[in-house]
Amino acid sequence: MTGFLFDLSFWLAAPVWLLLILAPGWGPTARVAASPLTVVPVLAVYLALALPVFPELWSAVRSPDLDGFRALVEDAHGAGAIWAQVIAWDLLIGQWMYGEARRLGVHPLVMGPLLVLTILLSPFGLLLFLPLRAVLTRRRAASGTAREPSRIPA
Repeated sequence: MTGFLFDLSFWLAAPVWLLLILAPGWGPTARVAASPLTVVPVLAVYLALALPVFPELWSAVRSPDLDGFRALVEDAHGAGAIWAQVIAWDLLIGQWMYGEARRLGVHPLVMGPLLVLTILLSPFGLLLFLPLRAVLTRRRAASGTAREPSRIPA
């Protein structure tokens, strides 16, 4: 069951990632990306994996040290819980990047690879996106063409 939940955490996030990457201009994509609720199913998986090892998890975060964290991830539930947490946070980072890219007018052919990199290695994707965002933000401010954030119809 733990292996299934481990896999499920990714597959619950995958449809949102597909929208962000393959259908960035489609109206519903912007609405989906604007919602933090996309991570709720992944967090439900996190809870299912984390609750059986909650004492170990609490110990690892309350008084973090490498040995305590190592012990947590040696347990299948602990490793699965950490994985689900990473999947959820990566998705939130990707959704934020998508929204910022839309606001700044970054072409989808630039953002697609950045979002794929963010799925795989989110710190690298984010570290590449942040300077791009900074440059575009400065350019828009200097030219006086800063866009308002996209208005998403209710």
